[in-house]
Amino acid sequence: MYGSRYDRDDRGRKGDYGRFGGGGGRGGDKLSGLGKNLTRVDWSKVSLVPFQKNFYIEHPDITRMSDEEVDKFRRDNEIVTHGHGIPKPVTTFHTSSFPDYLLYELKKAGFERPTPIQAQGWPMALSGRDMIGIAETGSGKTVAYLIPGIVHINAQPLLAKGDGPIVLVLVPTRELAKQIEGECSKFGSSSKIKFTCVYGGMPRGAQAKDLRAGVEIVIATPGRLIDFLESGTTNLKRVTYLVLDEADRMLDMGFEPQMRSIISQVRPDRQTLLWSATWPKEVQALARDFLTNPFKVNIGSLELAANPDVTQDIRILEDYDKPRALYEILEKTMDGSRVLIFSQTKRAADDITRRLRQDGWPARAIHGDKSQQERDWVLQEFRTGKSPLMIATDVASRGLDVKDIKTVINYDFPSQIEDYIHRIGRTGRAGHKGTAITFFTLNDVKKAKDLIDVLSQTSQ
Repeated sequence: MYGSRYDRDDRGRKGDYGRFGGGGGRGGDKLSGLGKNLTRVDWSKVSLVPFQKNFYIEHPDITRMSDEEVDKFRRDNEIVTHGHGIPKPVTTFHTSSFPDYLLYELKKAGFERPTPIQAQGWPMALSGRDMIGIAETGSGKTVAYLIPGIVHINAQPLLAKGDGPIVLVLVPTRELAKQIEGECSKFGSSSKIKFTCVYGGMPRGAQAKDLRAGVEIVIATPGRLIDFLESGTTNLKRVTYLVLDEADRMLDMGFEPQMRSIISQVRPDRQTLLWSATWPKEVQALARDFLTNPFKVNIGSLELAANPDVTQDIRILEDYDKPRALYEILEKTMDGSRVLIFSQTKRAADDITRRLRQDGWPARAIHGDKSQQERDWVLQEFRTGKSPLMIATDVASRGLDVKDIKTVINYDFPSQIEDYIHRIGRTGRAGHKGTAITFFTLNDVKKAKDLIDVLSQTSQ
């Protein structure tokens, strides 16, 4: 049916994405220069080889669904759609009309049914149209774009020597890149699809070797990818399926010029899928510039809101009282369950970790100046519960999928309320309850109104 084949700027977080950050490989102060050496392509003078991108065949069970049944399914799953010609959502894996090899992989992964974003996103993505997906981390959005991407790859000619990837996934951080790589390993093996991660904080050699050998999927942070494009290590001439994941986060980190430089290297008749947790004006402008006649789907409200399953506990105190308050909380909460502490700076993360370890607490830190090897190790120790106490900067507030985090502690209040919502969203996931304890000082008074609004939204 489908064919087969075997740091933000100086306002807050620049340090976390500098030399070893999501941009990869170059200092934060040089970030603005990335991409200036790329040759802009005049696509009007390029003969583009036609390619296939519409693979959607509606299952008879879905065809038989009435408009009332479709509306009810969308209401029950908080699916809101915009655009014309929107396909009906699929209700089961069977009705997705995926080929058997992918249905087998979904079953093997232990999935029972499509999540809401997958139910509506799969037929959109398979249709070949550009699409916008607004959904939180943990909603299943990676699988929502990855499996249609595998179908897309399997319908294209094999890679020739010197070809770049067919699917490009741009992401803001290496943590998210590694998580997507894990999903590629899970679902791409039956098709013998080759993939690689391209991000800073690691030697270039192994990544360059993968790119030169030829891979169908590249997951990349903007800075390191531009390094490889400028050096001629790879190219984007074969990219016909482009994914911008956590687009709002990439813009927030100051990657817009780099994103635009990269997209200019991709043929304009590609299929583009833009994913974001929020829908601010900056993301809307990006979508207008790079997407053509897109479908749009969002899960829940477009307004960024806190998870009602998270109990928010606000502690108003002085800065000097924070260490004492933290120890009191840990005495009550550290029962073997995972506790995540957020600090605003790398230095604070290291200081908190050092003090806690000196007093016998099993604490580890993760932030942008840690090597990739150390960050992977700390995350694994945290996931397995060997080190159930992790201190992090906002590098871990999004794209971090760790199950069973019982408590989140905001040792420092973040610079903006959106980060507060993403931080506390690390607990209370998948229907479980969680607690977020936040220290609020006189220095944070300008954010009081926003915080009160968030508390009011969840009746807290």
